[in-house]
Amino acid sequence: MRPPVEVSVFLLSLLAPGVLYTMNNIPALQEPLPVLGMGMVVLGSVLLLLHLVVRHKTKVDPLFYVFAVFSFSCMVSLTNALEQDGFISGFISFYVQMGEPHLSTAYAVMMSYWEGVVHFALFLAIIHRMFKGKSYRSLGLLWVGSSIAHQVVLIPGVVIGKYGSNIRPGFWRNVPLFLVPLWAASLLFSRPRVMPVATADRIAVEQNKSLLSRPVDLLLSLLLLGAMAFSVFRGFVVLDCPLDVSFTYIYQYEPYLKDPVGFPRFMMLVYLFYALPLLTLFIYGLKTPGCRWMLDWTIFFAGAVAQAQWCHIGASLHSRTPFTYRVPADKWWPVITLNVLLAAAPILLALRCHTNPVYFMKPVPKGQSNSEKKTN
Repeated sequence: MRPPVEVSVFLLSLLAPGVLYTMNNIPALQEPLPVLGMGMVVLGSVLLLLHLVVRHKTKVDPLFYVFAVFSFSCMVSLTNALEQDGFISGFISFYVQMGEPHLSTAYAVMMSYWEGVVHFALFLAIIHRMFKGKSYRSLGLLWVGSSIAHQVVLIPGVVIGKYGSNIRPGFWRNVPLFLVPLWAASLLFSRPRVMPVATADRIAVEQNKSLLSRPVDLLLSLLLLGAMAFSVFRGFVVLDCPLDVSFTYIYQYEPYLKDPVGFPRFMMLVYLFYALPLLTLFIYGLKTPGCRWMLDWTIFFAGAVAQAQWCHIGASLHSRTPFTYRVPADKWWPVITLNVLLAAAPILLALRCHTNPVYFMKPVPKGQSNSEKKTN
């Protein structure tokens, strides 16, 4: 009897630390180009093993290979996080030195924990649902949002930060790791969403309510407005706004924003130029009935912001961040509270859209019978 596919992927992923330990103890593999070449060999071997795992299946979703290979990568990331924090040793120091020196930063350590725990759990759940014939679209959108947000900050952050003068060949593995989630996102967004069946009366009643008569949506709109204001403010701060309040904030509350690693500065610009327009659209979607796109984009955005805020909050407190750039002890509560609320607003919005999507269905045509059902 064959084990479930997700179990096979889990066991295959557990080989990652062993591969790293072996490479760490072979001097010939510890130069920049051999590191990149060995990485490609390992990737090819993983793909071959995955093909053997599912060769008896009549039809395999092409995204299976994406999720399974990234599962292996998750264990590499978790190994890095555990080694950088001193829980293990002798596994990945060679790669950090010769491949991607930025992986020793606090931001990268928090990113590695996120990948090794959250992404890994998502992949196993997605693969399980995939081979059970169940929809995994929402879980997939959650992952692509998180993954794209990670690479959008990581790649430019390395280039513009203090590690930009020490880029090794291994760094360029991040380019396909950015492009593949974009491809996965295009596939997932193009697949139809399964909508619940709701009566015409129920849809009409929900969509005739004003924002003021929907207290949950009103509260979410206020939270999103607060997130917009905070994003604009911190964007101006990292752009060296000359106002006294900006100077006070960056030096007395969140000095991590001026850490020379580059990641926090670029993240604030991503919030300013990309998250801000999306937050504006979400407020519009809460006010205007029938915005079906809200059901997908809120999940995507929730994954992106959750990953970004986890890395940002964790790195601003982590021991690998120089003391002068960490959040001061006496300002810990206001800074962390604001950052947690920024992460919570999109997550709560996504939950609201997922649990009660009736307001976002297509509006009921005039004259539709009360007894008719509407499927979107």
